[in-house]
Order: sequence, then C-alpha cells, then structure tokens
Amino acid sequence: MSNETHVATKGTGRVITRFGAELLVQCADKTTLRCTTKRKLDNAACGDWVDWQRNETGTARIDKIHKRKNDITRLTYRGRPKTIAANVDQLIIVSSWLPEPIWSLVDRYIIAAERLNAEALIVINKTDLAEEYATPEDWEALKEYEHIGYRVLHVSGMSGEGIDELHKTMSGKTNILLGRSGVGKSSIANQIMPDAEIVTANISTSGEGRHTTTTANLYELADEAYLMDSPGVRDYVPDNLDAIQLANGYREFIPYLNSCRFSNCTHNHEPQCSIRQAVEDKEISPNRYQRYLDALNNL
Repeated sequence: MSNETHVATKGTGRVITRFGAELLVQCADKTTLRCTTKRKLDNAACGDWVDWQRNETGTARIDKIHKRKNDITRLTYRGRPKTIAANVDQLIIVSSWLPEPIWSLVDRYIIAAERLNAEALIVINKTDLAEEYATPEDWEALKEYEHIGYRVLHVSGMSGEGIDELHKTMSGKTNILLGRSGVGKSSIANQIMPDAEIVTANISTSGEGRHTTTTANLYELADEAYLMDSPGVRDYVPDNLDAIQLANGYREFIPYLNSCRFSNCTHNHEPQCSIRQAVEDKEISPNRYQRYLDALNNL
C-alpha cells in the first residue's frame, strides 16, 4: 500500500493577501497556496473566491475569479479604479469620543455599506471618555442611527470592554474596520485578533514578498469570522457619488423616493418633494437631512 500523501491538483479557495503579481490563497482544508494569475485575471483581490490549479512545476495559478458580492475600489494615481478588497459582509464604522465624532463621515461610511449591500455596525470607542466629551447632540445622533435600524456598540480598545459583544456581531462574516485616524482602529483590531491565525506569515519563509504595498490581509478568527485589514482598507471612503447614489445611501429616504413630483428630484429645493415633507412631519431626522444637503452641495 502506498504511503504517498495525496496532493490536490486543483480546487477552490479564497485570496487572503496579494503581494505584487502573486497571491496567497486559503484552500478548503485551511492550507495556504501561493498562486500566480493570468493577465486577464489580474484584478484578483483579497477576499475573492477563486479556482486554482497546480502547474507541473509545483506552483499554482488562478484560473477563475468567482462572481463577487461586492468590491471596494480606490483610484490609482492614474485615476483608474483598483479593487483592494472583495466580498465584504459588514463594515464596522469606528468613531470615538476623542477625537470627537464626525457624524457626516459616519453617514458617508454608511452610504458605502448601503452601496456594497453590506451590514453597517457603528462602534464608539474610548467609553471611559464619554462622561467628559460626549455632548447631548452626540447622544441624539446615536439614537437617530438606532431608530433607523443601525446597531451601535460602545467599546474600549484599551480595556477590552465590549469587545466580546463586537466579536459576536462578526461571527460568520467578513468584516472590515473603517474610521478616521486616532479613533482607535488598531487597538480594537489588536483586541479582536490576539489569537488570530495570521495567515500572511506563511507568504514566505525567506521574507520574500513581504512589503508594505499589500492591498489587504484576511485574518481568520473564531466562529467563522474574518477581519480584512490594511491601511488602505481602514481609510476607505466612497468617492464619485452622484445625487441618486447619495440619496439611496440614506435608508430612511427609501420609502419616499418614488413619491416626489419630479423623478430627478434632489430633495433640496424642488416643490412637492416627499423627502422634505417627511422631514417637516418629523418622519425623517432633520439632522440627518441637513447632513444630506451638505453632502449634496459638496458633490
């Protein structure tokens, strides 16, 4: 009887990082495989599900990228969109009491979640600073988010308070952390991933390929949760929005959008606008509506 170990010659896996022209793929048995890709599949990104096949030389190549649920893109210095992450299930939007929350930026991250057909979770970090820095307007803003169906969690990336609850919301999902500099994304990530299998450590035993241009890394946590992380992902905000995309990003607008007198209504100054009427009737938050107008004027 042969004692040879069977090595699969092809299969399906998920891209967990990319370094230059090569990708690291996690296979169904949780092993990792270095792959190259055909030129026509050069847009493969972290989070993609792919079909791979081994070559006679012992290397492997990507033969197919599966249809994506969504993708996150950034413009290159040449102005071309580049996919940096794919198949994201939940955006964890991090704010803090210091630096103070910028609710218009939270709105913009929520718009990103709506465009990606992903869940949005609002996390307020640095709970110990709430008594000193949180304002009545801040608490009202959080109530408004909860009223329209967004969950809000309060955590401390330093003490670990609330991290277990945060981890529960990540179960079975591919998650990313978003938020501006200083709100504590790194401290939260370190709390979430103390025992994570840092799969990118397997890229190369020689150190080859380990450099800072990697677009994103996918970390496997407990309970089939994944955290997709990199500076480029953490700082992502949607750009190139038009007025329709902006309005569709405000979920409380959706029931009223088809009731305006004009089909191209911007919900700003047009007569017989159902959104403006809903604001007057207190069915839509005046604060959220004003931030919508500010965003509209900045398109």
